[in-house]
Amino acid sequence: MKNAQARLLRRILVAAVGAALLAMALWPGTLRVDSAVVARGTVRESFEAEGRTRLRERYVITAPLAALARRLTLEPGDAVQAGQPLVALDPVAAPTLDPRSLAQARAQLAAAESQLQAAGAEAAAADSAAALARSELARIRALAAQGMAPPQALQQAETAAQRSELSAQGARYRESTARHQLQAARAVLTAAGAGRGGGAVVLESPASGVVLKRSYQSAHAVQAGETLLEIGDPAALEVEVDVLSSDAVRLQPGQPVELTRWGGGPALAGSVRRVEPGAFTKVSALGVEEQRVWVMVTLASPREQWRQLGEGYRVLARFVLQQADAALFVPSSAVFREPGSDSWQVFRVAAGKARLQAVGIGLQGEGRTVVTSGLAEGDRVVLHPQRELSDGARVRTP
Repeated sequence: MKNAQARLLRRILVAAVGAALLAMALWPGTLRVDSAVVARGTVRESFEAEGRTRLRERYVITAPLAALARRLTLEPGDAVQAGQPLVALDPVAAPTLDPRSLAQARAQLAAAESQLQAAGAEAAAADSAAALARSELARIRALAAQGMAPPQALQQAETAAQRSELSAQGARYRESTARHQLQAARAVLTAAGAGRGGGAVVLESPASGVVLKRSYQSAHAVQAGETLLEIGDPAALEVEVDVLSSDAVRLQPGQPVELTRWGGGPALAGSVRRVEPGAFTKVSALGVEEQRVWVMVTLASPREQWRQLGEGYRVLARFVLQQADAALFVPSSAVFREPGSDSWQVFRVAAGKARLQAVGIGLQGEGRTVVTSGLAEGDRVVLHPQRELSDGARVRTP
């Protein structure tokens, strides 16, 4: 009797152990997943492209006639002022100009004087337009401070003021160039003995800036048109970026740009100044022919922040196309769409389980996706959902 009870007890124990092992085998496992919390913040659509800095205006000083150039003491990086003597040229012995050449030289001098007058008038008109734009900007700012002007009007006024200031600066540069051309025309007559004065021809700086390059140092003979110096203003620096033509069509003057990886501190602020109307073909590193467009970007950050930048320096430009502030967003890696479905979904973590949740999405960019429906701030979602993850599966987050 006792042996029968013992055998029954052993069978019961074996059955219990087997049932426990079977339950453990069939019990759903817990998956370890990465997760993130639904939050509010700024979502931007942007793209990046490499660019390089360049001077907006540069001046190439050339010899107006065949002469002996005296030794050059200026070095690259030296500051020069407008009107400062740069190079002295001693005219070489040359035959007197024939009547036809003499008349042509005098006509060129008269044309250079007229061009200088026209450039001066253009510079004065551009300065007046810039002053008017600054006055309008001050008026709009005062109204905006009182809540009587929309932010768009203020932004348009700021862009117009910046554009008019750049136009005025360009007009002043053209006036300086015309003055330099007049000087060159006078030098031709001076060397031929048909103009006022005599002796050495002194070339002056057409604008204030620094010496960028010099083509010689010791005194030597130069030919007419030979390059002697290059001068530019480092404060008038801009960035040229070549972007894909498909991206260029989405850019407009005044759009914000962030300039990063330039070797300094925080990102520099800029704005699109001009999008070139023509594209060019460029072969990528993968050997693919691409149509690209040059985009000119104006630096908006204070000069003190990018003083160390020079011409030809590499930067990375991030063009901001759209931006949503204080938007409800999730990491883009949490949003997916099942094959053959038009709806977007996420796995929301609730009570230790992953729940499949349909969501509406909006703007996407920079690793973030705006959520318009289906989630609330503070919800937790699964990042990079695994293929074996299903609705109702038990999950564990770090």
